[in-house]
Amino acid sequence: MIPPDFIFMLTRHDRTVENAADLVETVRTAGVRHIGFKDIGLPFAGLQVLARAIRQAGARMSLEVVSRDRESELRSVRAGIALGVDYLLGGTHVDDVLRLLNGTAIRYYPFPGRINGHPSVLEGTEAEIVRSAAALAARPGVHGLDLLAYRFAGDVPALMRRVCRAVADKPVIVAGSLDRAERIRAAALAGAAGFTVGTAAFDGAFPASADLAGQIGCIQTILSTTILSKA
Repeated sequence: MIPPDFIFMLTRHDRTVENAADLVETVRTAGVRHIGFKDIGLPFAGLQVLARAIRQAGARMSLEVVSRDRESELRSVRAGIALGVDYLLGGTHVDDVLRLLNGTAIRYYPFPGRINGHPSVLEGTEAEIVRSAAALAARPGVHGLDLLAYRFAGDVPALMRRVCRAVADKPVIVAGSLDRAERIRAAALAGAAGFTVGTAAFDGAFPASADLAGQIGCIQTILSTTILSKA
């Protein structure tokens, strides 16, 4: 079993935290190799400082798009291009985004299903979301999917398994509300290629010391024990 990529999001309640750049060293020292953020919560100059800090720390960098409408989503995408992110996660205006990303090296992981509200909610039936995922994964220029699995009101483990099977040749990142051990385990066991954690760690949700290093260490332990149990 290949361990999924742990993407630590420097975000709380879908907003990048104000001191995000100051936390990069702590996150990297804790062993995280992939760091993400959103373009909401900091001015662009602050995002530039953050992106430089992540790049200098030698981590991969993701921007997750949670904009509510087409124009704000495209502004977010342009910000990601200007910041030189490695991955663009989320968003729903796929045709427009693909045109903007053409010629860049950015790997694009849009949201499958119907996304509504802020914080985002995944709507639709399980079958509809799986069909959406398969259709998106078949698009040239779409490198994977950003699945808001725990923002779905149905059988989440079943949804994750079905989406991962439906897009077997494209990686699926599970994002949103992974705030307890069983959810991280379920994502890993479903075949997710990655998962994000942000708010839960900042809120001290995991059974470890409430500081960021302690929370990240606990998440890594949860992941490693899950992998060992399947070895």
